[in-house]
Amino acid sequence: MKFCSFLLLALTLPAFAQSPALKIFPVENNLLCVRVTEVCENFPAQFRAAAPTNLLTGLILDLRRAIGTNGTGSADFLAAKKIPLVVLTDAQTQGAAAALAAQLHAAGAVLIASGTNATAKNPADLHVALTVEDEKRFLENPFTNTVAESSGKLSGATNLMFFVDHTSEAELVRKRVKDGEDEDSGSPRAAPAQPVIGDPALARAVDLLKALAVLHRARG
Repeated sequence: MKFCSFLLLALTLPAFAQSPALKIFPVENNLLCVRVTEVCENFPAQFRAAAPTNLLTGLILDLRRAIGTNGTGSADFLAAKKIPLVVLTDAQTQGAAAALAAQLHAAGAVLIASGTNATAKNPADLHVALTVEDEKRFLENPFTNTVAESSGKLSGATNLMFFVDHTSEAELVRKRVKDGEDEDSGSPRAAPAQPVIGDPALARAVDLLKALAVLHRARG
């Protein structure tokens, strides 16, 4: 069953890197997600070897359930990239992974924590309430839609994020087709760019990075 879940993820996501400790895949346009299961001292080398060469507008570092014993140089390496960074953590982010999240947060990265409860050990700028079972499913496949609608609620301090629309192009295309708006357009329908992100924590990271990109363009 676990093998099938990872196979589905591999077919759904055009991953740039597949290794036990690090997986890199694009989530939308020039936004990249780096999912790390173990932070080690050669993380910068792993990232350089696997990341695409095209210009990135934002980076999501997913440290949920990540561990590690030596993250020396990782924070400086990521901070030197000078691009907006969002870090995902949960109560199982431990060791060097937790230290890396804290260092990046202090350097200006936005920290999003997921789990059932926000604790002093698991601080965050945003907190997404997810059960352990739901989070496991999303880590296996962030595009899964099997979670109940009550999942993924934000804490009271961050309810404003509900007003951010993270509807993807794929969902918009499907809605237009369903409503019959494209029937008489006379032009071929565009294929959906990608599946809809179901993982609430990842979706909010994408929302935030897209908003920051718009602000950056507006400021010139």
